[in-house]
Amino acid sequence: MFFKITFLFTLFVSFLQADVVKPSYLEVIQKNNNTYSVLLKVAVEDNQKPSLSVREIEGCPQKNTSLIRLANGSYVERYEVECQESLKGKTIAVEGLESRTSDLLLRLEFLDNSSQSALLNSVKNSYSIEEDASSVQIIQTYTWLGITHILLGYDHVLFVFLLLLIVKSMRRLLWTISAFTLAHSLTMAGATLGLVHMPQQPVEAVIALSIIFLALEIMHEKQGKVGLTSQYPWIVAFIFGLLHGFGFAGALSDIGLPEQAITLALVFFNIGVELGQLIFVLFVVLIALVLRKFIQRKSIEKIEIIVVYATGGLASFWMIERVLAF
Repeated sequence: MFFKITFLFTLFVSFLQADVVKPSYLEVIQKNNNTYSVLLKVAVEDNQKPSLSVREIEGCPQKNTSLIRLANGSYVERYEVECQESLKGKTIAVEGLESRTSDLLLRLEFLDNSSQSALLNSVKNSYSIEEDASSVQIIQTYTWLGITHILLGYDHVLFVFLLLLIVKSMRRLLWTISAFTLAHSLTMAGATLGLVHMPQQPVEAVIALSIIFLALEIMHEKQGKVGLTSQYPWIVAFIFGLLHGFGFAGALSDIGLPEQAITLALVFFNIGVELGQLIFVLFVVLIALVLRKFIQRKSIEKIEIIVVYATGGLASFWMIERVLAF
């Protein structure tokens, strides 16, 4: 019963949405000495124009008309700015972040092959461009993006949570989580570097299916039928982990990677994902240790059944929604 304290998680499930909370993305790339291209990408609902916009790129008036389109649930705006002098040392400011729950990733690339990255939010809505940015900036930015992606990527979190309900010993849990980590690291790296490719929409549908599979395995076990996951949890975790890795790669493709530090950003995004996963596992374990002293075994069983049904139902809704979006 070590991992079967699920009371707090029932509250968590009620807040789940069908999609990951995606960060907004602002890219500024130097084309020549004075001209920079600007790309703003914002996830939106119902294809409505977001309130988020670039308020100012200091000393750089807009050069041409914006090209705006709505595609795949995102608002995309492109234009160029003409700067009177180097952008380094200047300030970029955005507005509208106070109404959003996710951060904005700002990425700048210059002709000298240097780049800078920063996360903006409702508290910090501007960035002063540095003369010389270090690799530490990329490490901090992409590690945090990895942490937030796994913790706000509800389908990935639900999959890990159901694994916790099935695996009944720390040793088996270690092997299972390690297999899941290895698998999604392989496919995330391969897809991000262009070595392998899978269409994103079918991948997202199968990720939802993986949650349904685990939910069914748990219910079959309660009926006395020992499933494949109970016998070989590391194999199931590895197989589905390969698919979850393509999901992580899709998130990276949405936010982009710095050209001169692709490997560095990829490695630390993956480290952030693992840290976020570890935070979630430790959170569930600690809650289990605390609450098992206050909840009777029969009550735990009833709560667990409710949570498994709710999780399976939610994943079924996601799968249907994603299949219809093909």
